[in-house]
Amino acid sequence: MTSILRVALPVPLHTVFDYREGDTPAAVGSRVRVPFGRRERVGIVAARVAASELDEERLKPIGAVIDTAPLLDGELLATLRWAARYYQHPLGEVLFGAIPTRLRSVRALPEPGIAAFALAAGGRAALADPARRHAPRIDALLAALAGGPRSAAQLTALAGAAARRSALSRGWIEPVRLTGAPATAGGTPGPALNPAQRDAAAAVIAARGFGAFLLDGVTGSGKTEVYLEIIRDCLARDRQALVLVPEIALTPQTLRRFRERLGVDVAALHSGLGEGERERAWLAAARGEAPVVLGTRSAIWVPLARPGLIVVDEEHDTSYKQHEGFRYHARDVAVVRAKALDVPVVLGSATPSLESLANVAAARYRSLRLDHRAGLAQPPALRVVDLRHQRLQHGLAAPTLDAIASCVARGEQVLVFKNRRGYAPVLICHDCGWSAHCPDCERALTLHRADARLRCHHCGFEQRVPSACPACGGLALNALGEGTERLEEVLKSRFEGVPVVRVDRDTTRGRRLRDALLDSLPGAGARILVGTQMLAKGHDLPHLTLVVVVGVDEGLYSIDFRASERLGQLIVQVAGRAGRAERPGTVILQTHAPDHPLLGVLLDGGYRALAQRLLQERRDASLPPFAQFALLRAEAKDKLALERFLVSATQAAACAGIRAHGPLAAPMPRRAGADRAQVLLESADRSTLQAFLPGWLDALRALPDERRLRWSIDVDPVDLY
Repeated sequence: MTSILRVALPVPLHTVFDYREGDTPAAVGSRVRVPFGRRERVGIVAARVAASELDEERLKPIGAVIDTAPLLDGELLATLRWAARYYQHPLGEVLFGAIPTRLRSVRALPEPGIAAFALAAGGRAALADPARRHAPRIDALLAALAGGPRSAAQLTALAGAAARRSALSRGWIEPVRLTGAPATAGGTPGPALNPAQRDAAAAVIAARGFGAFLLDGVTGSGKTEVYLEIIRDCLARDRQALVLVPEIALTPQTLRRFRERLGVDVAALHSGLGEGERERAWLAAARGEAPVVLGTRSAIWVPLARPGLIVVDEEHDTSYKQHEGFRYHARDVAVVRAKALDVPVVLGSATPSLESLANVAAARYRSLRLDHRAGLAQPPALRVVDLRHQRLQHGLAAPTLDAIASCVARGEQVLVFKNRRGYAPVLICHDCGWSAHCPDCERALTLHRADARLRCHHCGFEQRVPSACPACGGLALNALGEGTERLEEVLKSRFEGVPVVRVDRDTTRGRRLRDALLDSLPGAGARILVGTQMLAKGHDLPHLTLVVVVGVDEGLYSIDFRASERLGQLIVQVAGRAGRAERPGTVILQTHAPDHPLLGVLLDGGYRALAQRLLQERRDASLPPFAQFALLRAEAKDKLALERFLVSATQAAACAGIRAHGPLAAPMPRRAGADRAQVLLESADRSTLQAFLPGWLDALRALPDERRLRWSIDVDPVDLY
């Protein structure tokens, strides 16, 4: 009897498509080529069924089977199915989003094995005759290969690419391919763990099977050392570890540290890599050739042949939530995957999310505390600078500038933090009051003075800076406010001869430029750092003793109920860059509201006191994590169609256990030429919301105005924009 294959295709439809199986069997989870409309598409077999609900005589046959074995199998396929249901996203787009771009075609899988090098006959002779060798790095490389082949990545980490190329050109080493996990190169020892670190590592190691752990450690407490210890145990059991970090900027330094300390290949997976690199890393993990995988959000979908551990560093970071398309949260998926794989998952942060703290309180997670900084480092002192009645120099108060001058005079490093890139957020005419606005978003355009451009940071619109006011022809065009570019200019002018380095998205475009800039930060060539939140997490700068936070007030008066949590996290994370070595650190918070309750709690009790207060406020107000939200976002050029759609959506949400708030104007009511509005669904119970959503969304798809606008559903939204 002919089998029926249900095939998921990368189309925005909440359905799968039935096809008749051909002569070549196709496994569930494998890629197939199928006719779809007037052309052929690549799909993934989602299921095999005995019969179709359609007339089987009219079903088209599979065109070709691409994979002889499943590309997505077992736990990963089941987790992807769960994610499609939970986040209410089409299964086809979910499955194809989980695999590298190069595998979304008819292209066959590359041969197994990873690029490596072995000692050639000439190398053995050179190793036996020290007189023939000239460089310590080549000595180290040959000595390592004497124990067996090593991967290209291992040799590069050990001796550098130049030494590897030199040995290859002399005929001392030869290229080979390794199958299976490569041999380890030893790894370098790290500092001895303190008692708290040992206890935390021991608790995770003892778990063996599933367990969710919140590693709650103050900044500089050595959470990474705990990660390395439990990964080392994982590798000793011949298991793989998956480590997630929130930013691409953190990946190069973390890669180097892990490769040096663990002595194994660490595969990288993030959007800054080329398509071929991502494909090789993904397949190396699937085949068990990569013992450790390190990546950003999308790396959570990597298949693991021998799973042993999942680590989510900086678990509070909102970059783990996908904000477009398939809106999953990698931290939450990590917990689901760990449970399905029966392995421990460690969520680490100095400022844990309120969701994770609530899970600890409910005994779903186990808390592991690191209350003190590692070594001799002490926590930084927080100091508030009252900006009231002070004359500012482009956002910097006189006491702040004096503190920077003293720090520079001592030969130490300063970080000036402003979470806004560009030169100034507003360009205004002093004569008539005209200001530069985006024609599509009705928001102020940001001045980027170095490029002489005005840019919208919301939709990407940009234009040249006018030489005169477009409204009155006047020449008195003034830049109001400050971004990182302006702060850089001010500090270079004030501290002539002192190296000032700016780190934001504008200065880190391109992989090589970004890596080179971040590598330079600990050195003497960067005495004053000016940056956005790219500098707020993960970076270890031993000479940094002063942090200045400019623009604290922007987070004190936000309409977002999560704003207080995020501001507290941001302040603590930025402050955590200071005083991480022997020298004490100081953090200056510039504000017009020195008596604000949030700052008072943070200064007196730290982040944990603030988190407990915010948890109680959330509980009293029935806000997440004590309620479940789903946000319907919609936008349209036709405002009336938008209103009709959302009114109908609100009316259709009449259901026991569900509260619909709306239609509501979006916090940013217009973007890229479209009007925007939303409906917020609330439920006290996750299962009630999940049971309600599929039928409600089906009803929305049947509305007359549905095709006249763009809309999406965001389950567990992390912001309301």
